[in-house]
Amino acid sequence: MKEREKIVATSLLVLLLVTWVGFLVHRAPRFAGSAWGGAFAVTGAVLMLVPLFYSAIKRIPWLKRVCTRRVRMRTWLAIHVYAGLLGPLFVLIHTGHKFNSPLGVMLTALTLIVVVSGFVGRYLMGKVGSELREKRQQLATAQASFDAMASQLATEPELQERLTRWGVLKRTAATFLLQDDSVSQMPPQLRALQLAETVSDLEHAIQSHEFFKAAFGAWLRLHIVLSVGLYVLLALHVWAAIHFGLRWFA
Repeated sequence: MKEREKIVATSLLVLLLVTWVGFLVHRAPRFAGSAWGGAFAVTGAVLMLVPLFYSAIKRIPWLKRVCTRRVRMRTWLAIHVYAGLLGPLFVLIHTGHKFNSPLGVMLTALTLIVVVSGFVGRYLMGKVGSELREKRQQLATAQASFDAMASQLATEPELQERLTRWGVLKRTAATFLLQDDSVSQMPPQLRALQLAETVSDLEHAIQSHEFFKAAFGAWLRLHIVLSVGLYVLLALHVWAAIHFGLRWFA
């Protein structure tokens, strides 16, 4: 997610949460059935259907080819994010902070859960993925330097003997006192110690990032399941509004 997109999406999420908390100080029982309330409801419901289109583009090859000829997937993802935030915001305004119906309460609660889970998953998953790629590149560079040092040590038994005499205290001192930009000027034994420390730290960091990436994969599947439940409740809510709200047309 680009920085500007992240700022806008975060602002919309905060606005959504603030609007939801407004039920503590505000009630408008008649607003949901008014003309403006209906306009907010229809607009919000339409916007909440837009993320379904992005999911279809992402998973149907021929549709993806057609839709990405002029519009990149990154743009479709941004539309997915913005519609997924604006839709619930309009729907929440439509309620007028009147949560008397069990269906309305469940729909509102699930809407907030889906929005927050989608936002957290999208932002953190992207951040973890970016950091994981960066760590792997750093590990490849450090591993190459370490392998070169290991080859040098293999041809210099005297250097190996000196290296084995370096204890824990000297290793710790080398870690804290020596900077990365002075690696090329270090004595070989110090350089070998720091390279080993760097490779070890990077491998541990990559393992941690891979664990979180797998966890976010499960988080994404949960988000999809919750979204399906949300659309089921939304369909029931629309049916109830038409059946009980417009029955006088008959």
